[in-house]
Amino acid sequence: MAVDDLAVQAGVARPDAQVSAVELAALERACELADRGAGTVLPNPAVGCVLLAPDGAVVGEGFHERAGGPHAEVVALGVAGGLARGATAVVTLEPCNHTGRTGPCSEALIAAGVSRVVVAVRDPWPTAAGGIDRLREAGVDVADISGSATGVVRRARDVNRVWLGAVRSARPFVTLKAAMSLDGRVAAPDGSARWISSEESRADAHLMRNRIDTIMVGVGTVLADDPSLTARAADGTLTGRQPLRVVVDKHGRTPEHAKIRDTRAETLIATADAYGAGRDGRVDLAALLRDLYQRGRRHVLVEGGPRLAASFLDAGLVDEVLIYLAPLLLGAGRSAVEGGEIATLTDARRLELVESRHLGPDLALRYRMI
Repeated sequence: MAVDDLAVQAGVARPDAQVSAVELAALERACELADRGAGTVLPNPAVGCVLLAPDGAVVGEGFHERAGGPHAEVVALGVAGGLARGATAVVTLEPCNHTGRTGPCSEALIAAGVSRVVVAVRDPWPTAAGGIDRLREAGVDVADISGSATGVVRRARDVNRVWLGAVRSARPFVTLKAAMSLDGRVAAPDGSARWISSEESRADAHLMRNRIDTIMVGVGTVLADDPSLTARAADGTLTGRQPLRVVVDKHGRTPEHAKIRDTRAETLIATADAYGAGRDGRVDLAALLRDLYQRGRRHVLVEGGPRLAASFLDAGLVDEVLIYLAPLLLGAGRSAVEGGEIATLTDARRLELVESRHLGPDLALRYRMI
């Protein structure tokens, strides 16, 4: 059977004549591997690598697990050993071409005798870019499929969207998250909000906290709910790396004994004195994000409240929206977004649904801003 027929049978479209169905399948696997490091690798990129022998057999694979640790290519080369000579490396991100805490992956691939490299996404960071050119200079055949619109290439971009977005914008990637009823309410008229979402959704939200490095709320949420904003298991014990907790608090009203000030995680109280005021008279969110980026933070999860959500949206600082949609109807109460600038339907912000999951009775919906 021809390679094109194999690709159709596998349900994947070939991005161009440079790659085989076997290589596309390897890229799918590399994306799975990259996702394993998404919760531990920040501020570095999530990368996966699969090494294929000339007959298509997998001889090595790896992913970048933590900053300062071996990169995906180096892990895969270590698994393959001598079988790496003459192999094809399928990688989700262009091999780095600089020396930081680890050496350049381009040189590691060349030294190991890899004959071909398939690259799904080019590295936008000037310091590390250039791996494709270096490999080609050394005589390695490189298939750069970063311009393809095929599903697996889109997945490679999506699995690393946080780091890619942060590097390109020089600020952390921002996920706006809300748990709401079907009619868009995050709290009932009496202020009660626990629990709109299901136990399964709440568990998923805590897993999300393990995958980000910064969590943010407005001071109104702190005063109303006194949240701890930690990543926890069902029994309340802390799990994994704890995100930096940020309270957007124009006048510094966060109580001294608030849970968010405890020692279980680091906390930053962002005031107007420290960051200035934005066009809405509140804390300058763009300045705050720039400072967080300089601190090495790459992914901000905005959890509340509705006015802070509106400020982020009005400032054009939201990259994606994560909604936990519960099968409830309230008819009144606080909306997920309040006090924004939009006054007419034609000015509404448009989003694209990129992921949908069932969590018990709820739906988890992830949207990309367009």
